[in-house]
Amino acid sequence: MSILKQKLREKILIERPRTEKLLKEYGNVKVDDVTIGQIIGGMRDIKSLVTDISYLDPFEGIRFRGFTIPEVLEKLPKVAGKDMPSVEAFFYLLLTGDIPTAAEVDAVHVEFNNRKEVPKYVYDVLRAMPKDSHPMTMFATGIMSMQKDSIFVKEYHKGIKKGDYWEAYYEDSMNLLAKLPELGAFIYRLKYRNGDVIAGDPKLDFGGNFAKMMGIDKPYDDIARLYFILHSDHESGNVSAHTGHLVASALSDIYYAISAMLTGLAGPLHGLANEEVLRWLHGVMDSMGGKIPTEDEMKKFVMDTLDSGKVIPGFGHAVLRKTDPRYTAQREFCLKYLPEDPIFKYVDLLYKVVPEILLAKGKAKNPWPNVDAQSGVIQWHYGVKEYEFYTVLFGIGRALGVCSNIIWARALGYPLERPKSLTTAMLEEVAAGKK
Repeated sequence: MSILKQKLREKILIERPRTEKLLKEYGNVKVDDVTIGQIIGGMRDIKSLVTDISYLDPFEGIRFRGFTIPEVLEKLPKVAGKDMPSVEAFFYLLLTGDIPTAAEVDAVHVEFNNRKEVPKYVYDVLRAMPKDSHPMTMFATGIMSMQKDSIFVKEYHKGIKKGDYWEAYYEDSMNLLAKLPELGAFIYRLKYRNGDVIAGDPKLDFGGNFAKMMGIDKPYDDIARLYFILHSDHESGNVSAHTGHLVASALSDIYYAISAMLTGLAGPLHGLANEEVLRWLHGVMDSMGGKIPTEDEMKKFVMDTLDSGKVIPGFGHAVLRKTDPRYTAQREFCLKYLPEDPIFKYVDLLYKVVPEILLAKGKAKNPWPNVDAQSGVIQWHYGVKEYEFYTVLFGIGRALGVCSNIIWARALGYPLERPKSLTTAMLEEVAAGKK
């Protein structure tokens, strides 16, 4: 048994009694009130899901296993000679809650490396798709095509015990995650680089190998590591994460669940935000003739935009009440590696002027930038100028957190999700009774 799987088993045996006690002794304790507005409004803020993988703190941003983003980037072992931790180290943290040793990181690397080869039939499927297929469609299809290899499906039909489901989900998750860098890079090279596919290097880590297969020089390897870490998880309730959890709660295997996760991520209200921000930024640059404006000029542009009834994309967040730490981490990378990039100069100016203006106009509870205000700029700088591919990058990262959550959901025996629905007439009766 691998080091990671053994550590995970130890953690599961500790955690199961906690969940069992809560159900047995406190199952009737009330947690939240639900309003008609919340029911109709997409169930926002209803406390109804459980995850120990991440938590969105309004003032500190996303916490992974209790660690803030700055703590994660500081405490996790770095790739030799690099600024960023490896994805392998981060995934160990997501699954176990522990900061891994160098030896434990190496063990995860070996495990991923032994599972990373994408079957030839997957490439055959992707090459057979229409040339104008969206990369997210190709990504989800490539993952779905591997469903026939699911270990959970085989074990389930053999009669695996419910308490052991997590082991089969773990094996499927490791098999899938290990292949995502190669699958994603293949789709990019197939669609946008005339099918000139670049082979990976088994000596490289998850992020470094992805950068090599994309054909992009350093320090893109570090931004790949950072990007996958920052986008990995965001509690359980966002569309992509919740879709993955929901599908897996039916005991659909990890291939079905992650494919479904990606179809949710592909929506314009979810994973396309960074693409839309970058499109908007290019529009701003065009309107200003491509020159770098002064702060006063940018302030006037922002004021005119808001006064015309339009918004400044990339600013504000439904939960956060400060600058998104994911934005800050990427901003620090930009300040170090691309401070003279023209698009970053626009982003930098917006960061300096927009929050104050939004506050003065009372336009947002949180006037600070979120992750999407920054991430597309970096990809563009390093030559990934195909907007529609950005969500594939997001999907690779998000799969890390969703797989971790699904493994734990099976380990703790979470049941099939089945919320109860009401008719509009029933809600009207409830409303009438409240008057």
